Amino acid sequence: MDEDSLFNGIEIPIDGELDLHTFRPREAASVVEDYLDACMEKGIFEVRIIHGKGKGILLRTVHALLEKHPAVAAFTLDSGASGWGATTVCLRRDLGRKRGGMT
Repeated sequence: MDEDSLFNGIEIPIDGELDLHTFRPREAASVVEDYLDACMEKGIFEVRIIHGKGKGILLRTVHALLEKHPAVAAFTLDSGASGWGATTVCLRRDLGRKRGGMT
């Protein structure tokens, strides 16, 4: 297991897969943003975000953030078994470790 980080008091691995089920919906945007930053710092440029299917609220929250995030090159619904319960994100390699304090 890769190094862990604390996100809103919850320790999660920085391994390219973020499961939002352990967070409150209102925390999702900040957790995703911080997680993407942590992945870039570790050189992880493909990230899978599990938001679940439900009513689609988390999906819309995550996609709204990804559309505006400067480090996101592209994103799409996961093509695997989870279907629209997860999103695959490609991060820009040209920003790499230079991203620093950008939000």
